[in-house]
Amino acid sequence: MSSNSHTKRSNTIFILHASLAAFGTYFCMYAFRKPFTVATYEGLSFMGVNYKILLIIAQVLGYAISKFVGIKVISELRPNQRFLYLMMLIALAELALFFFAWVPAPYNIVFMFLNGIPLGMIWGIVFSYLEGRKFTDILGIVLCSSFIVSSGMVKSVGLYVMNFLNVDEFWMPCVTGAIFLTPLLLFAYLLQKIPAPTRADKELKVERLPMSKEDRKALIKKFLFPLLLVVVFYTFLTAFRDFRDNFARELWDSIGYKGDVSVFSTSEIVVAVVVLIIIGSIFYIKDNFKALKTYHSLLIMGTVVMGISTFMFQIGILNPFLWMVSTGFGLYVCYIPFNCLFFDRFIAAFNIKGNSGFLIYIADAFGYVGSVLVLLYKNFGQSNLSWLNFFVYGAYIIAILGVGISVVSLLHLKNRYKSENISEQLHYEQEI
Repeated sequence: MSSNSHTKRSNTIFILHASLAAFGTYFCMYAFRKPFTVATYEGLSFMGVNYKILLIIAQVLGYAISKFVGIKVISELRPNQRFLYLMMLIALAELALFFFAWVPAPYNIVFMFLNGIPLGMIWGIVFSYLEGRKFTDILGIVLCSSFIVSSGMVKSVGLYVMNFLNVDEFWMPCVTGAIFLTPLLLFAYLLQKIPAPTRADKELKVERLPMSKEDRKALIKKFLFPLLLVVVFYTFLTAFRDFRDNFARELWDSIGYKGDVSVFSTSEIVVAVVVLIIIGSIFYIKDNFKALKTYHSLLIMGTVVMGISTFMFQIGILNPFLWMVSTGFGLYVCYIPFNCLFFDRFIAAFNIKGNSGFLIYIADAFGYVGSVLVLLYKNFGQSNLSWLNFFVYGAYIIAILGVGISVVSLLHLKNRYKSENISEQLHYEQEI
């Protein structure tokens, strides 16, 4: 066997191993986070607020707090800490679901808050195994596709647990999580066995290092304006994505798919496959700044698709299923890059000494605060507006905001890259 053939075979094995481990781990994590949203908890409220909305707010608030903590924890994370942190956080999340079932409503709301806190750290831990590699674009898109597919599929499992195993809606989240404990342990073990980045990885994507407090301050000071743009856009994206995800049942019911268990999975699988192909192809762009520009083009395309498809749905020329798939595509083709790939290329393009986890968790922290605020606004400011109409208006806001911010961000980074002569610096360092 030639050296070239051996290298290709080794690369293929690595990609398959890392993809399976990362996808499986994060897929299983969703079984501890999302199944409760498929229950309706009809007739329940607390202090004049819908009980399900309170549960979602509680979990998202815990998730948001976790992201703020993660700005420090994930940016400082060392390889020998990953597996232990991962196992401890999942155990705490499942324990919280047990007490959510055991403690009567509405007092059990606090345990949904406690469930969100450990789960918010999982993404950063999983992606830390993958970033800064030659194949990060491929691995990242596989990882990101997991949360598109997993959300719908674990809801289907949760609905099955209620409808066919006769588990009530309070115990269903705990039972669904327990079903996924063993496979999660297996995938996490495979994740731990992924080899460390090679010298070639470090030369192509810059070595990823734990960051000190001073490192974090210096990075924010240097790139405050573009990061501010990204955080604002991502906050709206996260709020819209969470609304679509948490109230998927209400949205599907309102457009004629009431009682259809499979629609949660089938619609998201279509979205995941299309987004996987498009974003995964950016792997072939070796120049990091060209890849960063391409991600901006995807942001513009995604927001335009959301706006146009929503308009076509409203005037009756796009059927409801295709509309939900189209908005899902537009949303996730924008949302996914910010979860890992955009920042991975950003760090490599501007030769930043640090890691993607720090930037991801800044964006995520404010994103989930936005998600909580949108839920509160819907409940107290627009309580008479239907779930469907609220979603429609949100799609238009994302479309307008996204196009504007993406264009400004692209122009700013192009000028920044040119003025700082980054490409020449990288070439000089590689020659040395």
